[in-house]
Amino acid sequence: MDRRLFLAATLGTFAAPRAVAQTAPITRWKVTSSEGHDAIAFLGPLSGEALYQKFYAEDAKAFPLPDPVRSEIAALWKEAGTSGFGLLGPVLSSKISGTDVSTLDAVIAALADPETRIRPSLRQSPYWDEAEWKWLAANAPRLVAVFTAMRDADFPGFRNARSGEIASRIPQLQRDLAPFDVVRLQQKLTGRSFSPEIEVVLLQFCKPHGIKVQGQTFLQAADWNLAITVRNAAHEMLHPPILMDGAVAKAALAVLARDPLIPRIVREHDPKWGYTSLDGYLNEDMVQALDQLISERLGVARNPADRWRDNDDGIHVLAAGLYGMLRQDRWSDTGGAIEAWLDRATRTGRLSPTNLHSVAARILERPMDRLWPL
Repeated sequence: MDRRLFLAATLGTFAAPRAVAQTAPITRWKVTSSEGHDAIAFLGPLSGEALYQKFYAEDAKAFPLPDPVRSEIAALWKEAGTSGFGLLGPVLSSKISGTDVSTLDAVIAALADPETRIRPSLRQSPYWDEAEWKWLAANAPRLVAVFTAMRDADFPGFRNARSGEIASRIPQLQRDLAPFDVVRLQQKLTGRSFSPEIEVVLLQFCKPHGIKVQGQTFLQAADWNLAITVRNAAHEMLHPPILMDGAVAKAALAVLARDPLIPRIVREHDPKWGYTSLDGYLNEDMVQALDQLISERLGVARNPADRWRDNDDGIHVLAAGLYGMLRQDRWSDTGGAIEAWLDRATRTGRLSPTNLHSVAARILERPMDRLWPL
């Protein structure tokens, strides 16, 4: 499984959001927090990875963890990446989220018995992958030792001292989200059914990631504002946008594999952004195209050219092309089955480099021959 599930949030400025609802919203919002997911997220800062230091360098330095444990976290992080498991913190949260992870003790208990506590729900979820499971099961004892050391260093108390605003943020965000009918638009633009409830889990240590986990739940930083939260919800619940091992996805991937640019982006971009397989890139960029349409309807969108220039070193050229084609088809107005739309686009040649690059260039406001790298 590629890192298609994780969105580096865009922290740009925008006009004040407006909730658009002519009828009573069907979306039900649930805002919570989780010590356990925060402990998993804090592995990023403790690993020493540069991606997290701009946000949490002082926190990582202040946490009284022995140097051998820090070295073990760094080793686990690197091994997870090289093995194909992916970004250790975000992926672990997705794998373990089918069981209780409300506290650090619950995380330790789950990892101490992964076969009983983690595997059953994971096996039934979209996050199941045999190779990734083998890596997790083999390294669960090492993770138990790390999290036990974090408990011994009083991570719960350390987190509480730094997350005082989460308690007041939860009811405030719960109220502010109420008018935003994300689920209604997701159903309209995909032709799929969704549960009405979206759970937002506020964390102290997860930047820059918004993380989709099992169910209609995602994790995000507690201090991200309302518009970012709505955009994250519009995005994260859509994964995967279609059946990624189905005939439609395979046909689209076969066309994209022959594109002179798209596979090169997948191969050559900085792997810290994820999306290092073509199917993962298609998954992510279809979702980004759809969430842009949803965000526009809800009044929380960024300008698409700015968004896709600033995000992930500009790699989401495919998202811009798909979004542009959906705009041409007035998909926000008509809606429908997105898998059927992709099937038609593939069969009629709209995914060909000539058309895809031309549409993307107009959206991104770049010349066709300089779509990427920036």
